[in-house]
Amino acid sequence: MNPALATLSDRTLTYQQKVAGLARVAENELSVLAIDPACQVLRDAGVVCDLFEGAAPYRPRYVAPDYELFMRRGSEFLGLKPPRDIWEATAALLVLYRHVPSITTFPVYLGDLDALLEPFVRDEAEARKAIGLFLMQIDRTINDSFCHADLGPRETRAGRLILELSREQKNAVPNLTLKYDPELTPEPFAELAAAVALEVAKPSFADHRRFSADFKAMGLDDYAIVSCYNGLPKGGGSATLVRLNLARLAPRAKDSEELFSRVLPEAVRLQLAYMDERVRFLMDESGFFESSFLVKEGLLRRERVTGMFGLVGLAELVNAHAGGARFGHDDGAEALGLRVIKAIDELVKAHRCPHLSFNGGRYLLHAQVGIDSDRGISPGCRIPIGQEPELSEHILRSAPYHAFFPSGIGDVFAFEPTAKANPRQLLDVARGALASGCRYFSGYAADADVVRITGYLVKRSEIERLNRGEASLQDTTALGRNAVNNLGVLERRIRP
Repeated sequence: MNPALATLSDRTLTYQQKVAGLARVAENELSVLAIDPACQVLRDAGVVCDLFEGAAPYRPRYVAPDYELFMRRGSEFLGLKPPRDIWEATAALLVLYRHVPSITTFPVYLGDLDALLEPFVRDEAEARKAIGLFLMQIDRTINDSFCHADLGPRETRAGRLILELSREQKNAVPNLTLKYDPELTPEPFAELAAAVALEVAKPSFADHRRFSADFKAMGLDDYAIVSCYNGLPKGGGSATLVRLNLARLAPRAKDSEELFSRVLPEAVRLQLAYMDERVRFLMDESGFFESSFLVKEGLLRRERVTGMFGLVGLAELVNAHAGGARFGHDDGAEALGLRVIKAIDELVKAHRCPHLSFNGGRYLLHAQVGIDSDRGISPGCRIPIGQEPELSEHILRSAPYHAFFPSGIGDVFAFEPTAKANPRQLLDVARGALASGCRYFSGYAADADVVRITGYLVKRSEIERLNRGEASLQDTTALGRNAVNNLGVLERRIRP
């Protein structure tokens, strides 16, 4: 069937989902990128994948506006003055969100919500009502759970209200991260975050010290956690995210010597060139940076835009070339896995994209969470579902990989429902994981309706609705359903 006709006649899509789908069909009719034939061979084989960005990039994949600047100045284009109370603050943000683009058509970053709203929390009862309506409207109108907001590291009244309301409302959108620092984040606030996470799979815990140090080394005093768990420059974002599927690359090398001498370097080179071409068209031909009011008003700065070199399926590559050693269980497998990541890291750091200035034009490594059509391919550097070792060993074997991924890597752990009676246990595990070198930690109770699929959240009840042939409000529900079927995300080892 014609792709446009298939989209507009799909009875499981809402009107807005059909509009977005038809736009993707139209974009993919274009052919504006100069792609190396050798790279096209890898694209056709699924080794190099642009994650459905489209054939003609006309907006950055991820946009992380400077919301603090917006709250101070307002917006001339939108006719908004700086807000004066909690109602004006939440209304102003909702208006701006409507005009923030991304790969999903919705904003993937909502700002450090607690810090943005805290100055306007004067009467707590009024603030609770305003923030509650604000969060509800986000869930009902930003119909995509790649939408992400940050909290912390310090406790605020607004942050506590957001956590409490997230537990009450049990919505999948927005996703949340707590920027955790043991010296700045009070224990009662962190314990509340852990209790909420067990019930609604958010917030996750980010190592604020590590992220801050990484981005300070790149010249920034702050950072944003965007979409799944992507660390990106605040006031900028990422032009593109292309991933290298290491599981599909593995059969192209007859042994590890050929893998490191020819197969891996060539694949990385071709992916980098493809990323450069995507960035070139966006920056130089699309007109986005010349026409967007976000750029004109300083909310988005070209010099703070980066690109993300993603990878997936490390476990499968290692298992294919480790001589019988198993990824996540054997020291020999871990040594090979780290050798692979170090090799990719060196190649990516040696490359410069001529169309980007942030970080000297270097791309950032990203452990990609997978896509719903992946089968037998583990997200990023994760240990395959169904093969997880005991909890402490799992954390210690995963942690060394986290150092290489400033633009995002994470591990997900499901806990027995009884853990909800003792959220301090989850907090202790999260703190131990971060102290052991993990950059990002996610946990939830296995009976929660809101489930962390890979890096995004979906409700089980919405998957059931889709299975009945009914439309779901969030367009990520379909991705979650397929991930349940193909990746087995509901079969994670349950931790006591």
